[in-house]
Amino acid sequence: MELTNQPMLIWFVIGYGIFMLLLGVYYSKKINTSDDFILAGKSLGPIVLMGTLLATWVGSGSVTGGQNSMAYSFGIWPALMSTIPSLLGILTIFLISSKIKHYGKHTVAEILEIKYGRWSSLLAAIIIILAFVGIVSYQFQGLGFILSVSTGISPETGTIIGAAIIIFLACIGGLMSVAPTDAVSAFLVIIGLVVAVPLAISAGGGWDQILANVPESHTSFTGGLSFIQLMGYYLPTLFLLLGDQNIYQRITASNNDKTTKRGTAGWIIGLIIATPTISLLAFISRSLFPDIDPGMAVIALTSVLPIAIGGVLIAALTAFIVTTGNSYLLSAATSVIYDFFAKYIKKDINDHQKLVYTRVLIPVLGVIAFLLTMYFPTVLAVQMYAYTVYGAGITPALLAVFLFPQVTKSAGLSSMITGLIATLFWEFFYVESTGINSVIVSVPVAIIVLIIVTLFTYNKNGNRKEGTE
Repeated sequence: MELTNQPMLIWFVIGYGIFMLLLGVYYSKKINTSDDFILAGKSLGPIVLMGTLLATWVGSGSVTGGQNSMAYSFGIWPALMSTIPSLLGILTIFLISSKIKHYGKHTVAEILEIKYGRWSSLLAAIIIILAFVGIVSYQFQGLGFILSVSTGISPETGTIIGAAIIIFLACIGGLMSVAPTDAVSAFLVIIGLVVAVPLAISAGGGWDQILANVPESHTSFTGGLSFIQLMGYYLPTLFLLLGDQNIYQRITASNNDKTTKRGTAGWIIGLIIATPTISLLAFISRSLFPDIDPGMAVIALTSVLPIAIGGVLIAALTAFIVTTGNSYLLSAATSVIYDFFAKYIKKDINDHQKLVYTRVLIPVLGVIAFLLTMYFPTVLAVQMYAYTVYGAGITPALLAVFLFPQVTKSAGLSSMITGLIATLFWEFFYVESTGINSVIVSVPVAIIVLIIVTLFTYNKNGNRKEGTE
């Protein structure tokens, strides 16, 4: 089947976009301090927290990369199994959520600085920018795919328009406005995804016909991938989630520990519904549209569903992508201002200036993210790069703060440096020639360095050889 645009769908996108804009403007009026902008005044309740956690994690990374691209490119089973790393990550976050809330910091770099010193904070800020700008870039591409399907414009033109929309909305209200729109979008997308499944199966001619139209490898357990290749896709997801600054910020933004636990539990339920459904829809799309960009799989299905269902689904997907893009742009800008600018350039910066500079920086990072879309060939490729830069460079050292109290300052810094260098070196010199994602090398190396350096800098009696921290 040839993919054709459905002009009626654009009205759903526009209508929901206007709703998001109005909601964002309404909540932006409640912003008086930088804490309001970045942490929503630490006022999030359990329902909003659940929705914003789900929408942040199941954004374009799932509906254009992740489960979507894996189901389209390799088959249903590898995509379904890719939900497991996210569940493991969320369960771990659930266990340490009270500790995260207790720290109450704007960025993970501030948490790292308490344990490892100021150089860890600066290094973390650099890693966060490298990773989050990459994540934002494929949110732009995801919105470009949606605009292409609904208007007929090229995905490239749609990406430019998508970048402008995401950058503008990110500047308006920060987390104070992003969180409520996330919550609405999360519930809407779950409804849209569940309702779409039987209709998509019908559009594909029934399950037997769908299976007949996909390559034989797409019905196998591994999708033709080796164990190492599968881990190359699964581990970046796990290690980004375990240390994701966006997730930590949202937990910190909750109004109390009880809310944090309830919101995280709800996030698990939402994920169990959303991600397998995305996998199934993308697999069905492979049978209908064998020649499209893998990142367009679920979005393309909206063109063959009844207009009302396709419209609701594409509007919800739009919201997921936009709010995820907003979140990562905001988070990257926050790191620059709090972990670099305020500490090394303008030490006397006041709260109002932090708010202004954060808003000014968002478009700058947005333009860099757009330029990055021209370097990586697919959404899945840039996703694996961004996830691994963060997962190897920050997550082992960050988790050690909560789970490995014996870790030393030297160990944390060494792990971060090793993880970053190993990822970038492998990405630029070995990924294409080996076909193995950098996470297979960089994350184990970062963890090994963390443990070994701790052993050499920590006495048997529990006293650090390197001095007080």
